[in-house]
Amino acid sequence: MNWNKITSDAQLDEIKEESAKQPVLIFKHSTTCSISAMALSRMERNWSDQLGVKPYYLDLLANRPISKQIEQVFGVEHESPQVLLIRNGECVYDASHMAISFVGLQQAV
Repeated sequence: MNWNKITSDAQLDEIKEESAKQPVLIFKHSTTCSISAMALSRMERNWSDQLGVKPYYLDLLANRPISKQIEQVFGVEHESPQVLLIRNGECVYDASHMAISFVGLQQAV
């Protein structure tokens, strides 16, 4: 799995544009949280590029202000860990903590 790292607010506009062509996943990860590490590992172990989703990764500890911007842009209250599926510029699916699963993502796509 090849994560695209989110490191600036400007990337959120790019993600919205990209999501018109293919669904985009944003994974918000806390590098010090064991639940977040488990959710990330489960997603990576089950990932399939055949799903046609472009994956983005946000390190919450290094980029906390971007997480707040994601909340404002996509209208989804911040949680950690959290996944958001963006399609046509809008969040069409989100999950957090133990509800994060590749199967759930597949169903939403």
